[in-house]
Amino acid sequence: MSENDLIKTKQIFWARKNGFALMDSEGGNSGRKVYVNDIENNYFQKLDQKIIQSFKNGDGGELAGDVAKMQALHSSAALAVNIFSYWQSKNLKPLLYKCKLCSSQSKIEGKISFEKKFKIDESFSTDPNIDVVVENSSSLSIDYYAIESKFSEPYYDRNNEKGIKEKYRRLDIWKNIPHSKNLAEEICPIDNKFEYLHAAQLIKHILGLKSSSGKSKFRLLYLYYDVPGPISAKHKAEIEEFQEIADGDNINFHYLSYQKLIVDMAKAFYSNHQEYIEYITDRYL
Repeated sequence: MSENDLIKTKQIFWARKNGFALMDSEGGNSGRKVYVNDIENNYFQKLDQKIIQSFKNGDGGELAGDVAKMQALHSSAALAVNIFSYWQSKNLKPLLYKCKLCSSQSKIEGKISFEKKFKIDESFSTDPNIDVVVENSSSLSIDYYAIESKFSEPYYDRNNEKGIKEKYRRLDIWKNIPHSKNLAEEICPIDNKFEYLHAAQLIKHILGLKSSSGKSKFRLLYLYYDVPGPISAKHKAEIEEFQEIADGDNINFHYLSYQKLIVDMAKAFYSNHQEYIEYITDRYL
């Protein structure tokens, strides 16, 4: 069984165990039924209107169409919402600490947002949409804690044609990040370097964050779902290679698996957040 099939099969069993009706991507029964009929069944808790509007304003079309992307059991957006929206009205420091985005001494006075846009250049018609962002108080040392969420995408959507367009190479924003610039030139216009890691997307996130707050005032986490298999091993190697490039530019980038995060949260938070921890461990471990 492939990594992609393993993820979907586990999610189908979870949905059936909970009695949720499923359909295919067209809303019928002819294809593999990996979409919930009722989108609310894909969330741990009902989304407030602010979160819903943030996804509607995003460029990913997560809530568009008769069958929305976020109705997919394997939706990375739904996964991110289930992990992070629960903490909206809570102290964010324990969560960010488990994400290895801050230290135990860090001051956090922020709020969580989804699909937040970061402008790279005024001439561009679209901006990077980052899955999860904690915008910190402007008086503190870090402005943004940003998270790129991946679920099944690396295991079926090969990225070797998703390079950097020429217009990005002509920007003035590359100062102090020469290794990232070299990578952008290497994967322009087609990425023949990375097969499973969407490196161009991460570079755009870095450029957007750098443009908004400077190189030293953001931290970027690549949070991915890990699955045993050869594609997963290659994906992990590509993440590590990207990590070396980011380290060479002193960019605060790191990676973490969802499973590692969930296990660490379960150990630390179960007694005070039992229902939430039981949901995310049952569904995603």
